[in-house]
This record gives sequence, C-alpha cells and structure tokens, in this order.
Amino acid sequence: MADIVLQNVKKNFGDFIAVENSNLKVEDGDFFVMLGPSGCGKTTTLRMIAGLEMPTSGNILLDKENVTSLRASQRDIAFVFQMFALYPHLNVEKNISFPLRMQKMKSSEIKKRVAEVSQLLKIKHLLKHNISNLAGGDRQRVALGRAIVRRPAAFLMDEPLGTLDAEFREEMCLELKKLHNRIHATTVYVTHDQIEAMTMGDKIAVMNQGIILQNGTPNEIYSKPKTKFVGSFIGSPSMNFIPVDVAIKKGASSVVIDSNVFNIPVQHAETIADKNYIGVRPEKMTLTQKKGIAGEVYASEYLGNRNILTINTEVGQFKVRVSKDSNVCLHENVKITFDPHSAIIFDGASDKALPSAYMTI
Repeated sequence: MADIVLQNVKKNFGDFIAVENSNLKVEDGDFFVMLGPSGCGKTTTLRMIAGLEMPTSGNILLDKENVTSLRASQRDIAFVFQMFALYPHLNVEKNISFPLRMQKMKSSEIKKRVAEVSQLLKIKHLLKHNISNLAGGDRQRVALGRAIVRRPAAFLMDEPLGTLDAEFREEMCLELKKLHNRIHATTVYVTHDQIEAMTMGDKIAVMNQGIILQNGTPNEIYSKPKTKFVGSFIGSPSMNFIPVDVAIKKGASSVVIDSNVFNIPVQHAETIADKNYIGVRPEKMTLTQKKGIAGEVYASEYLGNRNILTINTEVGQFKVRVSKDSNVCLHENVKITFDPHSAIIFDGASDKALPSAYMTI
C-alpha cells in the first residue's frame, strides 16, 4: 500500500474554481474520508487522485512518486463508483476477474484471487449469478471485489453507498470498515453523509466551496472545529452558535449574553469583528435554575436514550440535549447555560475559531 500527497492542487473549469490550493496527506493504510456538501469539490479531488481529471496546477504523489501527469491506467489505484459500474452481461465471477483478465494474468492465479476475494466479501455462493439478479448490497460487494482483486496501492471510493437504502447503508458501513481493518488498504472515501464519515474514517477532511477547511481525526473535527462551517456541518444536531455583540479581546475569560456573565476559555487572540459567536455542542448545554439565557421550550424530540429540546430565546434558537427522563414540558420557561471548557469563539468576520486555553488551532 502507499501514502497519497496533494501539494497545492488546484482545478479550474473555465472561470469556475472547483478545487483551490489543496494540501493533503493520506497516510499509508489510513481510511481517509473527504466530507462536504454537494458541489464542494470532493469528487473532483478524488478524480484528480485517480487520474480521471488533470489538475490545473499542483502535484499529486502516490507512494512518493509524482503521478500528476500520468493517465488513470498508469496509476496503481482502484476506483469504486457510486453506481457500481458493473458489466450486466457478465456473471459475478467474470465481473470480479475482469481487471485480471485484462492484465492477461494466468488463469490459475485469477481463480485463486477470485476465490480469496469472494470468501473475504462473503459472496462465494454468488459467483455464478447474473448481476441483474443481485440486491444492491451484493452488487456493492461485487464492485468492491473487482477493486480488491487487483491488489492496488490505494482504493478510491466515490459515495459507494449512495444508492443503498438506510438498512443496507448501515450494514455496508460496518462491512467496509471491517474489510479495511483486515486488509489495511490505503483508502480515500468521498461522502456527503457525516454519519458515514464519523463512523468509518480514521481521518476526515471537510471541504466547502473547493477548499479543505480542516482535516483530522473524527474527535478533532467534532470537538475542535476550526471554522463555523465545520461546526455546523458536523454533528446531529449541529453546533449551537450564540451571538456576542461585542469584540472579544485577547486574554478575555468571560462574555456578557442576555445580561448574564458567562465564563469562556482564556482567549489567545482577539476577534476582528464586533459581532462574534460562541460555538457549543447540544450535549454541552444544560438547563439551570441560576443565571442563564432565558427561553421557552419550542419542541422536544424523543430519541430513545435522550431528548433534544429546541429552545427559543431572545438571542436565537438553540438545541439542548437532556436526559430521556427529563420532565421539561413544551412552552415551559427555562434558562440555559453551557460548559465553558467546551466553548469555542468564532470570529464573525472570518468565521474562524480563535485559539484559546482549551483549544489549539
């Protein structure tokens, strides 16, 4: 297997900038997820790694070799598409073995590899079946089998579970992660689904409008978002943003919200804007009988092991996670406070998080 490095990679389509100055390193053996909304540039980035698109500028390295100008067929990479891209006139066995037959590999070696892969993916009993007779999950396994059988340096997957229903998606998420843990293949996986990303990824890169905003472990992305967009895109419910209508100075350790003083981590920089935001996850907000942001319970979502309250206040609407045994009623007047250790200050002008005593940016 191999690592993958992007150095200042940019892709233009005419005047439209699809990917802007991307720098990225996928370590050997990592399951690396590229996450972002539709049109953010993640699939274009994947296609450039594969050699299906040529970058406008920058370099792409595969196992320390510069492959920027090489065609897809010259790169030791396997691509798994969203729509499977299987050959309907071939059975399962012939679909899986197709790339090996194109390489004119000996039939004995082909048979051995197909047997190994079909056993690994639990589709050995389907080898003689027609593709058209298979369920979506089995088709996805065949597509994976055709990629794995080549034993490439890296696997690229473009929303491979996008066409499956919710039950199959959850099952295949677990299967893909288990498969990765067994073969330790360097994998770059594109999705717009944050649950897939957080469940499967060793590392995650969050993209928006052609820019990689942050990459790191799932915990880093969730707990320490570097921009307001990352905080809002990751998490269900997403991060709450409490407006603060004053500039926040370097060294500040408290702010005033709704006539109450709240502690925050000591700030190591100051904001550019006069209107800024405190980012707090729903599970880090609590209801209090003491000082807090006054509001009214607008909605309650019962999720089995917890409740999510939507609370309307004078400074905004916020989501608060409470115990499943909470007896808070709709339209009840409540007060909200938050854990100061988990609060992140976002500059209102740049949307970037400010470094603090509890956060390294």
